[in-house]
Amino acid sequence: MLRTSLKSKLHRAAITDANVNYEGSITIPTDLMEKVDLWEGEKVLVTSITSGARLETYVIPAPSGSGQIIINGAAAHLISTGHRVTIMAWGHSETPIIPKRVLLNERNEIVNETVL
Repeated sequence: MLRTSLKSKLHRAAITDANVNYEGSITIPTDLMEKVDLWEGEKVLVTSITSGARLETYVIPAPSGSGQIIINGAAAHLISTGHRVTIMAWGHSETPIIPKRVLLNERNEIVNETVL
């Protein structure tokens, strides 16, 4: 039996911009994508710690080290610049998945790599 389990988590990421006119997605720096094993185009769940909004979208890369996490398209009506969010992706496996998790500061720099 395949089970769905957390595989990737960016916790307390700060939204640096919100662009309602873009077609959709969330922009994440490639260094953070690599740290938690996210792929370009991968489906993610974004939850706003600030407002409680929850939405699914897909990842597009930002330059490594830029700290830019941008919410695009209609999602920008639910999550705004300055919101703190958790970005999560899931895997399907017959065996337990050890998730890659990081805690970010207000500049989207990693402060802890073992956050739950």
